[in-house]
Amino acid sequence: MEQASLPVPLVSGVEYHSRPMSTAYERLISNAEHVIPAPDFQARIDGRRPLRVKLGVDPTAREVTLGWAVPLRVLRRFQDEGHIAVLIMGDFTARIGDPSGKSETRPQLSPEQVSANAEACVAQLLDILSEDNLEVRCNSEWLGGLDLGEVLKLTSSCTVAQMLEREDFSARFEARRPISMIEFMYPLLQGYDSVAIEADVELGGTDQLFNLLMARDLQKAYGQEPQIALTMPLLVGLDGSAKMSQSLGNYVGIREPPEEMFGKLMSIPDHLVRQYASLAAELAAEEVDELGRAAAAGGPQAAVAKRRVARGVVELYGGREAATGAEAAFDRQFKRHEAPVEVAEAAIPAEALGDDDLVDLTRALPALGLAASRAEARRLIAQGGVRLDGKTVGAEEVPAREAAGALLQVGKRRFVRLR
Repeated sequence: MEQASLPVPLVSGVEYHSRPMSTAYERLISNAEHVIPAPDFQARIDGRRPLRVKLGVDPTAREVTLGWAVPLRVLRRFQDEGHIAVLIMGDFTARIGDPSGKSETRPQLSPEQVSANAEACVAQLLDILSEDNLEVRCNSEWLGGLDLGEVLKLTSSCTVAQMLEREDFSARFEARRPISMIEFMYPLLQGYDSVAIEADVELGGTDQLFNLLMARDLQKAYGQEPQIALTMPLLVGLDGSAKMSQSLGNYVGIREPPEEMFGKLMSIPDHLVRQYASLAAELAAEEVDELGRAAAAGGPQAAVAKRRVARGVVELYGGREAATGAEAAFDRQFKRHEAPVEVAEAAIPAEALGDDDLVDLTRALPALGLAASRAEARRLIAQGGVRLDGKTVGAEEVPAREAAGALLQVGKRRFVRLR
């Protein structure tokens, strides 16, 4: 099996071929981390046949984030070059959960959870992809019908030793942490997707390299020409350390309100400005370098660089007018410390009103969507993160007469006018 531990050059490694790269090739590998094997990819791009380009998405969450958008936007580039985008909704594999980069066995999702997530995601995916030359397939279409003989044939294509060469599996094995057999199946099932749709190219994050190479071996075993594996860097989340993830809460969704998106992006650490400028805002390489240098200088220059990145991302998903409005809203709130011009209104939730004419904020905040739970509401209040008409709330209950008509603020960006 072709392993990630073998010499795998960055796409800038021109030692693979001496002739100049085509314009299409350069566009398609922009920002890519690995292209394996690069000479074959160059030859296929130069060919006349439209390529079948696969991207698998496991609907384990309900929002498309800027992290998900990185390979999705590469897939759109392939579409613009006339190739066929094959988007695999992993409704079957999502029930297992991709173990890539995980130190523990992931809990399995129910078919109902997966279906609800997939339905929520599809429309958002089409915000990026073109409906032309697009196939959307669910991998339950072929995986759900595999009989035991076919499963055994699939497992015979890989050894346990090969699986343990994968970094996350080997680390867990050495630490004597559990690895379930179903997790060993995940790379095989993802690889079989490539067999089922006869993929020419598969896209993924760098954490997917093992799975993409596994698919090459499976395609050989099934008599197909192996796909090209093309990986993109993983977008780091707002916390500045972990991969962007909905489960970690360090994400920006592509359909978030422009003001919320802009505000979140202004909070990224300085060292992420270059990555966000390149992968999230898709700015030109020269500007990316300039913003990276400004961020490295720190201080006011870094703030200006972040502002440019935030504008670029919001404009990419909402348009120039939305970006201008989001920046103005940010300045009103954080430079002039004013409340937003437009604030949602809501009645004081009935469940938060007690017989003593007090409003229980630990019940009101979750009901209004300002906190995920009563426990989080208590934490926000204790940390001074809740205000009424600009005054910090120090108790979990407030008189209803004070709450009615007041501007309720949670954190820096969430406001509701109570009535």
